[in-house]
Amino acid sequence: MITVVAYIGAAIAEIAGCFSFWAWLKLDKSIWWLLPGIGSLVLFAYLLTFIESDQAGRAYAAYGGVYIIASLCWLWFIEGVKPYLTDWVGAGLCLIGAGVILIGAKVDG
Repeated sequence: MITVVAYIGAAIAEIAGCFSFWAWLKLDKSIWWLLPGIGSLVLFAYLLTFIESDQAGRAYAAYGGVYIIASLCWLWFIEGVKPYLTDWVGAGLCLIGAGVILIGAKVDG
């Protein structure tokens, strides 16, 4: 359960942090947008340390699937753009891949 919460929190923090740079550079927002953005990126990195994995690379690889789903939710709920069906299908495939990575580590390890 800690892994799921850490992945979701990390995804929100990473997207929010990256969006602050996007807003500053692409949406002409104030440079002050970077301060909470940097804090969010620090929180993102910290939350990934709670992932139940002995290897950082495996935890980050599996996180990719969660990040994709969270990015589509951000697109929809924050930016107001509804994702395409193909976006959800692709994200689902990535999430399945993330699950294989995590489960495989337990089977092969």
